Amino acid sequence: MMSQIIPNISVDCVVFGFDVNTKSLNVLLIKRYLESKENLEPLVDDYVLTGYHTLENETIDETATRVLKELTGLDNVYKKQFKVFGDPNRLMNEKDVIWAKNENFNQRTITIAYYFLLKTQEVNLENNKHNPEWFPVHDLPELGFDHKDIINEAYADLKEKALYKPIIFELLPDKFTFNELQDTYQSILGNEIDNRNFRRKLLTKKYIIALDEKQVGVSKRPSQLFMFSKDVYQKIYKESYLINI
Repeated sequence: MMSQIIPNISVDCVVFGFDVNTKSLNVLLIKRYLESKENLEPLVDDYVLTGYHTLENETIDETATRVLKELTGLDNVYKKQFKVFGDPNRLMNEKDVIWAKNENFNQRTITIAYYFLLKTQEVNLENNKHNPEWFPVHDLPELGFDHKDIINEAYADLKEKALYKPIIFELLPDKFTFNELQDTYQSILGNEIDNRNFRRKLLTKKYIIALDEKQVGVSKRPSQLFMFSKDVYQKIYKESYLINI
């Protein structure tokens, strides 16, 4: 027997992924669409984050993990609860009122927001019942509810944390080039990074391990591959991660 939902508490999930091909930090969104029953005209046609009400037998963390699992098939990824959104008017614009009435949910809903960092290539969007789509964080479509604010808050937190925590490696393949690492930092921070200075600073980090391997299947000269060692990082945790880009 499925537990009952808590009608005015929900979890919204901002799922970030980095595309090494387009060099873009992306957000995973789902379509929100509703037609008029009278004339089939679209009443609501935009995109939203994936979220769901918390069940009575769940912790908030468990709800977030469940939502991510249903959306991506993944559960063992970086997860951060970053803010509660409880403005009484957060679901009160015209489209949201129409949607809430159709879905019969409580407009005075408080949402606990999480963001997740994952490797884009690990998510298979084919045959996904939610039909999710990746969108560049700097080029988002029209969004419903207050989800633009939620994404902006998540992105701001990610930019801050990326400077002093090694969370950026959650977005990269297990083996990556220095160019891919630099591209990921640039996509998050939103500015160009001096190549030589960046390489010099990062090469001093003992937890970035140079591998005796190079890229395969590339048309240009293959670059050396590196990996992030979580074990080494944890052993030298007292060393500042701040990279001062």
